Amino acid sequence: MANPLKKLAGQTAIYGLSSIVARLLNYLLTPLYTSKNVFDPEQYGIITEMYAYVAFLIIFLTYGMETAFFRFMSGESSKKNLVFATAVKSVLTSSLIFMVLATFFSEPIGIALHYPDNTEYVIWFAIIVGLDAISTLPLALLRSEDKALKFAGINMANVAINIGLNLFFLAYCLPMYQAGQSNFLVDTFYNPEIGVGYVFIANLIASVAKFLLLSPALIKAKGFDRLLLKDMLRYALPLLVVGIGWYVNENFDRIMLKFILFDELGEVATMEQVGIYGANYKLSIVIMLFIQAFRYAADPFYFGRQGKQDAEKIYASLMTYFIIIVCSIFLMVTLFLDVFKYFIPNEAYWAGLSIVPILLMANIYQGIYYNLSFWYKFIDKTHYGAFMALVGAAITLILNAILIPLYGYKACAWVTFSAYGAIMLLSYFIGQRHYPIAYELKRIAFYVILAVGMYLMHTYLKADLPFSPLFLSGAFFIGYLLTIVFLERNRVLALRMGE
Repeated sequence: MANPLKKLAGQTAIYGLSSIVARLLNYLLTPLYTSKNVFDPEQYGIITEMYAYVAFLIIFLTYGMETAFFRFMSGESSKKNLVFATAVKSVLTSSLIFMVLATFFSEPIGIALHYPDNTEYVIWFAIIVGLDAISTLPLALLRSEDKALKFAGINMANVAINIGLNLFFLAYCLPMYQAGQSNFLVDTFYNPEIGVGYVFIANLIASVAKFLLLSPALIKAKGFDRLLLKDMLRYALPLLVVGIGWYVNENFDRIMLKFILFDELGEVATMEQVGIYGANYKLSIVIMLFIQAFRYAADPFYFGRQGKQDAEKIYASLMTYFIIIVCSIFLMVTLFLDVFKYFIPNEAYWAGLSIVPILLMANIYQGIYYNLSFWYKFIDKTHYGAFMALVGAAITLILNAILIPLYGYKACAWVTFSAYGAIMLLSYFIGQRHYPIAYELKRIAFYVILAVGMYLMHTYLKADLPFSPLFLSGAFFIGYLLTIVFLERNRVLALRMGE
């Protein structure tokens, strides 16, 4: 029989095509946005802030129904169809109400966000998040049916449209306009007064296209069970609290930066800080690209293995492999940060490079927590997830309120590190009481300590080297990989053989 971890690795690779590759392509827009002739830190700060709101609204509008769908679906096709139809009609209704209300109140919302002259941003983003929330469940249906290639194709189409339009507006029309050149396309489709709005317009068109590609599944969704919806909401709503807590930990610091420093530093200096923090945060989310792909495959995998023989042993092994990979990514970025920094071509953003290792480790904590978090979903006690999310949110809000006035965006990085670390530890210790799993703690600790130790040693040694520090970086990274190969060779061989 095939090794289940081997199957998960294959699914992760396919989902990676649509999540890692797709998000990486979007991620590669950062050099475009941060180029000297495109957006300065102040303007990029607007993009950073607006997408921080998007992250919250997607969580709010899906309110845990994606996970509830995986939890309540069964092997019977009719049951799965009813669960899907019930969930998608609920999300569809709430999202439409949101889009109407946000459009109607766009002016006061724009004033509250300090964008009184750009209330169109509110309308555009209301449509973006509404359609993306509705699209979440058809995508979940594809994952539950192991239609990874179709899932990948739709997401890649969405990304291709978004990137294509960004390149058209910002890499073609903008330089033509700045050079004083003109043609039919520039005259028809480009208005310099829109500025950063073209980033949002590209996203809007891409979201509409994704929704249309997924609309057949929405049309076929037949039936609705009110009692089933109540059970799903009872299960899902604590996950909404979890999602909001994670949003606070991951995104709310950008908003706090703006509103805490706005009166003290003024609009320009404040948005510069937001822009610098947002750009350097992009360097730290290489780990999150892998975690995102892993999550798409892991959701159905974990629930599918629940209660089966050796499930806990498989979960423990999976945690070890996961940490090996994310620690390798941590080392790759930190050892070669002097190369990765050119991902942000404008040197005005490089003042924030010191926060990248801190945020990388924070994202590792987040990934470990995600692997741990299935215990409370298995035993239908999602309120534990809500509790831990609230603890993390409290740490984020309190410490940022205290430290941002003193240290600016650097405080945000350390607070993120602290919040994720606290949640990770809470989940492990509480989880071991309710759903004990014998994780390979010594092996895990070894790889984490080795990675951090190599980074610190590299930082100490590279300043006084008589040769390029890249040689030292390469030696350290290859040494780490060889250590993994030597220690894990037998286990990897067994995995490849399907044992």
